[in-house]
Amino acid sequence: MGRLRASFSALGADAILVSHLPSIRYLCGFSGSAGLLLVDGARATFFTDSRYTFQAREEVFAARVQIAKKGILRAVGEVLRSRRRLRVAYSPARMAVAEKHALEAGAGSSIRWVADGNAVEKLRAIKDAGELSAIREAAVLISEVFSGLVPAIRPGVSELELAADLEREIKRGGGSGASFETIVAAGARSAWAHARPTAKLLEKSELVVFDQGAIIRGYCSDMTRTVHVGRASAKARSLYQAVLEAQQAAKQAIRPGVRAGDVDQAARRTLKAFKLDKYFTHSTGHGLGLEVHEMPRLGKNEETILRQGMILTVEPGVYIEDFGGIRIEDDVVVTAKGCDDLTTAPREFLEL
Repeated sequence: MGRLRASFSALGADAILVSHLPSIRYLCGFSGSAGLLLVDGARATFFTDSRYTFQAREEVFAARVQIAKKGILRAVGEVLRSRRRLRVAYSPARMAVAEKHALEAGAGSSIRWVADGNAVEKLRAIKDAGELSAIREAAVLISEVFSGLVPAIRPGVSELELAADLEREIKRGGGSGASFETIVAAGARSAWAHARPTAKLLEKSELVVFDQGAIIRGYCSDMTRTVHVGRASAKARSLYQAVLEAQQAAKQAIRPGVRAGDVDQAARRTLKAFKLDKYFTHSTGHGLGLEVHEMPRLGKNEETILRQGMILTVEPGVYIEDFGGIRIEDDVVVTAKGCDDLTTAPREFLEL
């Protein structure tokens, strides 16, 4: 909480009300689905309802727990009303308009509300040793799960079956679940960057994209591999090599002090050399932690400066209508001189 309190002066705030559940978990450990955390210069109070009495008692640290018997928003409003002339930072993007109106009604007109400037999210972008350990375990787990699945990738098996196998093996391997709905997309559907698995059966001579992640102790991994069922065409092999070189260029650009946008540019510059940049339709990567998408974003013109301890995905891709898509994604940690891979599954083109 000390690092968060240090941001109050720059925010022009005396306190911060945290409503985003992953940020609440980061600050005080609560993993349930309802709560607000109020942090001021002297204390932190976590508000939740009676469903979570025992869970909050077990999980919450560094904050006093208050069970709201007449509603969480009402309880927070009453506490704020009792303090008066308080400047409270909050996230407009994380709080519904109706919730904000309820808080204002409860807290009274003496409370001044200011934007929090993503203060907690900025803290979360730099991982400590415990967070890195959890994400490393999650990255190794998903790498092992995918590698174990490879023999099952064959004509006649469905996208849904493969996705179900991946998610089952995550839990069998000790993960609490998938980081997101697993993507398995074959043939022309592999050109859909965020395709959901369907009953489509894999066929010979088509690309298959697998985008998957595991959760360990609340922290996510995120890895994509693309394989080819049967012998690949020269075009498919050439596209794969281009994407792999773009990923390598982006990784080589990562180090403390570099702008996030420069990493994205390194991947795009490589694909442009192959005349494929127009087929790259998303950002090069994103931060990773308690959520699968966190700060910073590795996108065009992003000004965030990379720092040691950030964990990022690096995932260039090309997507060609009626042909298919190729994406290669790894999780990396920013080190003092560059970055290290956390995901370990082989990156060479697999023709199965």
